[in-house]
Amino acid sequence: MFRIMAKSKIQLAKVTGKNLNYLGSIKIDRKLMDLADIYPYEIVLVVNKTTGARFETYVLVGKKNSGCIELNGGAARLGEVGDELIIISNEFVEEERAKKYKPKIVFLDEKNRPVKK
Repeated sequence: MFRIMAKSKIQLAKVTGKNLNYLGSIKIDRKLMDLADIYPYEIVLVVNKTTGARFETYVLVGKKNSGCIELNGGAARLGEVGDELIIISNEFVEEERAKKYKPKIVFLDEKNRPVKK
């Protein structure tokens, strides 16, 4: 049996931009994607801590070290610049491995730069 586990999380991400005129997605700084092991076009769950909204979308690559976290298309209606997000990537894990499973967690500062915890 497999369990769906949180593979990685980007914590305390601040929305830096939004574009209603795009078909959908969240654009994430490439460095943050690499640290969280998130691929382009991977489906992620986004939790807006500011509003309580939760939604799924796919990831687009943002400029490395830019700190960008941009909501596009319909997702842009679910957050405002400055809102705090948690971005979660999932994976299927065999049950025995799931018992000891630990996700990658990337914490960010107020400018969307990674910090050690």
